[in-house]
Amino acid sequence: MATPSVEYLPPPLDATAQQPAIFDGTIRLYLAYPCPYAQRVWIARNCKGLQDKIKLVPLNLQNRPAWYKEKVYPENKVPSLEHNGKVIGESLDLIKYVDSNFEGPSLLPDDADKKEYFETLLSHMDEFLGLVYATFKGDSTKDADAAFDHLETALAKYDGPFLLGNEFTLADIAFIPFVERFQIYLSEVFNYDLTAGRPKVAAWIEAADKIDAYKQTKKSDPKEIVEIYKRIFSAQK
Repeated sequence: MATPSVEYLPPPLDATAQQPAIFDGTIRLYLAYPCPYAQRVWIARNCKGLQDKIKLVPLNLQNRPAWYKEKVYPENKVPSLEHNGKVIGESLDLIKYVDSNFEGPSLLPDDADKKEYFETLLSHMDEFLGLVYATFKGDSTKDADAAFDHLETALAKYDGPFLLGNEFTLADIAFIPFVERFQIYLSEVFNYDLTAGRPKVAAWIEAADKIDAYKQTKKSDPKEIVEIYKRIFSAQK
C-alpha cells in the first residue's frame, strides 16, 4: 500500500465560489470532509497513492455551489469523480472504480473466496447502517448491539485484524468511515462503547488507525459529528 505524504487540504467551496474548470483533463474528486460516503473514496485514493493524480474539490454541503448540480453532477450529492470526460457517483461503485482504473497497489486480494466475501459484506451494508440508525432514532441500543455483533463475527472469518485478513482493503474502506462516526456519537449520546466485549472490533479500529492513508482523512470534528447526527435524527423522532 502506498504511504502518502501529508497533503494540503483546500478549504470547502460554498455558494460564492467560482466554478473550477471542468473536463479539462484534471481528475477531480468532489467531496465534503464530514461525509462518510465521500471519505470512502478519499481513503481509496490515498491508499493507491493518487494524491497527485486525483485532485480534491471539497464542497460545503450546507451552502453548496449551484454550479455543482448544474454543470458537474445533477444528483447534487458527494462523492463524485470527474474522469475521462464524465462524472460518476455512488461511493461503493467509486471505490471499486478507483481501484480498477488507476495505478497503485490493488485494494482487493486475488483470492476468489475473499472477493466473494467482500461482495457479501457489501450486500449487508444497508442492514448494518439501518440497525445503527434505528438506535440513533430511539432510546435502546439493542439494534446497535446486533450491528456490532455482526461486525465482530465478520472479523472472525479470516486471520488478521482486517475484514479480509492482514491487509487493509476495500472491505474495510467501506465500513470504517461509518464506524468512526458511530463510535463518537454512541459514546457521547448513549454512553455506549461499541468495542466493549468485541475484541476483534477493537483490534480492527486500532489497526485501521495506524494506516496513514486513512488517518489523513479523519478530519471531522467530533462535536460536528454529534451535531450532524442530532440534527438528522431529532427531526425523525
